[in-house]
Amino acid sequence: MALDAALAVAVLACMVAGSFVDPHGKNEVTWALRTPDALSLLLITLGAAALVFRRRAPMTVLALTGTASVVESVTGDPRAPVAMSAVIALYTVASTTDRPTTWRVGLLTMTVLTGSAMLAGPLPWYAQENLAIFAWTGIGATAGDAVRSRRAFVAAIRERAERAERTREEEARRRVAEERLRIARDLHDVVAHHIALVNVQAGVASHVMDKRPDQAKEALAHVREASRSALNELRATVGLLRQSGDPEAPTEPAPGLDRLDELAGTFRSAGLQVEIARADQGTTLPAAVDLAAYRVIQEALTNVRKHAGPEAKAEVSVVRVGPNVEITVLDDGAGDDESVEGGGHGLLGMRERVTALRGTLTTGPRYGGGFRVHAILPVKSRTRAAEDAV
Repeated sequence: MALDAALAVAVLACMVAGSFVDPHGKNEVTWALRTPDALSLLLITLGAAALVFRRRAPMTVLALTGTASVVESVTGDPRAPVAMSAVIALYTVASTTDRPTTWRVGLLTMTVLTGSAMLAGPLPWYAQENLAIFAWTGIGATAGDAVRSRRAFVAAIRERAERAERTREEEARRRVAEERLRIARDLHDVVAHHIALVNVQAGVASHVMDKRPDQAKEALAHVREASRSALNELRATVGLLRQSGDPEAPTEPAPGLDRLDELAGTFRSAGLQVEIARADQGTTLPAAVDLAAYRVIQEALTNVRKHAGPEAKAEVSVVRVGPNVEITVLDDGAGDDESVEGGGHGLLGMRERVTALRGTLTTGPRYGGGFRVHAILPVKSRTRAAEDAV
């Protein structure tokens, strides 16, 4: 408001000074050769006062200043430059609205002011003052549109920079969340599998310690082996977390389907009957797919051992079907399936692993008893497929 008031005072001073100047002197511009009448001074004052409110109501101010300019054009002689306030108001409208509105309002203002001065004014239609009104209104509209365009451009650049900053922050948070999930899955797979075996073998050793010490020693040997494996895998995971870089592939020796027989042996030593059938035709899987297949089987067998009951049997099949490898783990246990569905994060971790590789996972009870885990994994990971495409 203060800036607009100062502008209005400056415009008022210019219009009052211009009203006393005769631009058509003999040799130069002559000062105080003409004197505006009371109506002209009133219109000058009203036009300048209206500019104080040009930001609040630009269209209304333009209408008021335009009306004052038309009245002065058809009544005043000599005329005061009231049209100057209308030019400032038109500039404000153009700088605060859109381009179509600027075109419509600018052409209307230019036509009305110039037409009234040419047709109804005291000067000839070709007079310099009439052409000046046409030129100055066009300049006001053009300058306002240019200022509006620059403001929009600067605002678009600022908004784009802010959006890019938000995108970077969201990407960083997404990567942190993905890394946390990956670490949680790895720790869950390592701890759940080995601790379950340790728990089973420790129970066996405690049960047969007095009557069959040889079998108890064997069970304790399995406990030691399972705990050593768990410590090795945990050490590898912690070592990877301590690395400052972001390697493309894990640096620890990740397990795969080549260790499937060893995995089944650990469950057999814990009392679970496991049968393995493979028809993958010696397919070499990418590291990520191989690790996911191993972890799916590991978690599925761990759930069988924990929830399916002591007499359960498990069947594991690995089959190559077209561009995919299908992993199926079946059991005939009579345990509580609800505990498998909602008791932990095993199935959730399996689903996340498979989904990350653009595979599918289906789990659920079998008809007649037992549980079924079925995973379909693409033989080519996204990275390998992109390399082949290149």
